Amino acid sequence: MSNTPSSPQDQFANKAQAWSARFSEPVSDLVKRYTASVDFDKRLARFDIQGSLAHAEMLSAVGVISAQDRADIERGMTQILGEIERGEFQWLLDLEDVHLNIEKRLVELVGDAGKRLHTGRSRNDQVATDIRLWLRAEIDTAIDLLGQLRRALAQVALTHADTILPGFTHLQVAQPVTFGHHLLAYAEMFGRDAERLADCRKRVNRLPLGAAALAGTSYPIDRERVAATLSFDGVCRNSLDAVSDRDFAIEFCAASALIMTHVSRLSEELVLWMSPRVGFIDLADRYCTGSSIMPQKKNPDVPELARGKTGRVNGHLVALLTLMKGQPLAYNKDNQEDKEGLFDTADTIRDTLTIFVDMAAGITVKQDAMRAAARQGFATATDLADYLVKRGLPFRDAHETVAHAVRACEERGCDLADLSTAELQAFHPSIEDDIHQVLTLEGSVASRSHIGGTAPERVRIEAQRILDGA
Repeated sequence: MSNTPSSPQDQFANKAQAWSARFSEPVSDLVKRYTASVDFDKRLARFDIQGSLAHAEMLSAVGVISAQDRADIERGMTQILGEIERGEFQWLLDLEDVHLNIEKRLVELVGDAGKRLHTGRSRNDQVATDIRLWLRAEIDTAIDLLGQLRRALAQVALTHADTILPGFTHLQVAQPVTFGHHLLAYAEMFGRDAERLADCRKRVNRLPLGAAALAGTSYPIDRERVAATLSFDGVCRNSLDAVSDRDFAIEFCAASALIMTHVSRLSEELVLWMSPRVGFIDLADRYCTGSSIMPQKKNPDVPELARGKTGRVNGHLVALLTLMKGQPLAYNKDNQEDKEGLFDTADTIRDTLTIFVDMAAGITVKQDAMRAAARQGFATATDLADYLVKRGLPFRDAHETVAHAVRACEERGCDLADLSTAELQAFHPSIEDDIHQVLTLEGSVASRSHIGGTAPERVRIEAQRILDGA
């Protein structure tokens, strides 16, 4: 055996990169670290194996590889998946990404059959397929969590269909509403979020595999067969677009940004409602923290942090849009930067919704404080105006009449409901004794019994509709 040292070129040829034979010198260690994605894309391993098995099945079916090759590939992939799940798999930076790490291990286990697996595909269409498989599963999880959160809100709404609190515009007392009605507003938002994700899923669920590097392949592949095996709705119809498209990821991030916007709005109200100056609700201790210096504090950290994480998700959306805006067709290395923000978005959505399902279900409602607040700010003034309109007064005239009554009450330091019938008649003679039924908080909310209204009976109908799965 010769003891002559191998040349740098020979040493490099023995490196693990699948493309190294083309180059005359190795990649520097700094560039390896800069360009490698294995530290974060290894989470795609299960989906990479799933896609590879479907590809191998198809290659065998069309006669590109033998049945024995397919069997060997399946045997090797089963072992690799087990190693990954047990934490025994060795991830190598030299191998750049999840795909080459798995391929190297497969070749070690099954030899030439592992080398044949990459026939008719490229890492370009492979990674696009992996991301779609992974994202499809994340969307399904998020839709399920949104449904759980809606049902949690609906259950609290059903319990508090009669609980009255002030409704606000401009953070000023506007009209009485029920707490159940208020919570169902968020249930509507999260319902739209689920619809958006379901619609996004349709565009995620298209198979890029078979586009190869960018132009397709000369092998007699059957893309529809692979799509059916992987439960895709169909295939991407243009090979250039298939490998370079990240619209589906942008769309998911946009839908996620809206989810977090709705979470943030709810969080803001939870923080305000929990403040001792408002005192409408309390959150379970497990979702709050104390102060290192002030022993009396109970801080609503979870909704505050969710409010903050909204900016993080919004940032990932902007980053992905910016990533894609200047890319020519087809695949570019820029697209490696799509994953970390996308992964973090999905993680944030999943963790946030999981926490909010339980936190929302455990809200403690302080009904007396809500009711006392609803009696401030002349919340039934609009009801008095409507009363006058029903007796023939034009709305603008009724509006002005009630404004005079409100001003008088402000000067006396009382509420409209505190005025006697005679005192109210001084503002308009059509007012009769039945006015006091109108000016009660219960009368106000009960009168709004149409679809979308705040009446307790309507709240019960809408809450039950959600609980029944509508």
